[in-house]
Amino acid sequence: QVQLVESGGGLVQPGGSLRLSCAASGSIVSINVMGWYRQAPGKQRELVADTSRRGSTNVADSVKGRFTISRDNAKNTVYLQMNSLKPEDTAVYYCNADVRIDWGPSTSNFWGQGTQVTVSS
Repeated sequence: QVQLVESGGGLVQPGGSLRLSCAASGSIVSINVMGWYRQAPGKQRELVADTSRRGSTNVADSVKGRFTISRDNAKNTVYLQMNSLKPEDTAVYYCNADVRIDWGPSTSNFWGQGTQVTVSS
């Protein structure tokens, strides 16, 4: 099995910054796409940003220019640097990964447990 463990959430004032980390461990051959999603109360879960193993990124328009996603393949870890945070960024942030758990071509999808980010004065 594969575990995704997130860290770095918390309470921050508007305009502040936070850095989220997500480390994958377990039966991992390789990880294709790693990304961050978020879910605010009463809303659907949405993609924030994701990144391929080769480093290409996909970032939601709502956070473009403020959030940066990066990854360390050697550590099976993905990061989300969040700057200029706004109250509307308040949500539970979830890590997601497409993982090859054996030497076949298919991948399995895994989620972290989520970390709360609250932006409030």
